[in-house]
Amino acid sequence: MSYETHLASARTALEAARQELAREIATYPTPISGCDAQFTRLLSDRSRIADTLAALASAPFVPTPRIMAPGQRVESR
Repeated sequence: MSYETHLASARTALEAARQELAREIATYPTPISGCDAQFTRLLSDRSRIADTLAALASAPFVPTPRIMAPGQRVESR
């Protein structure tokens, strides 16, 4: 299985989790106090999922060495 397949699978699973979390937050009983640990955890999980989806969507930074191979004197720019 290719890594693209795994990434697509991860995106699908995260989208499903995001939707389930949105339903859970929308149906959370009111009133919500500032010290409601369960609701705070739901909001934290929502942020973590959003951050992860954004990371999967962004182009990765791949650093390249300045010198092509050990012992060479030419820089790769």
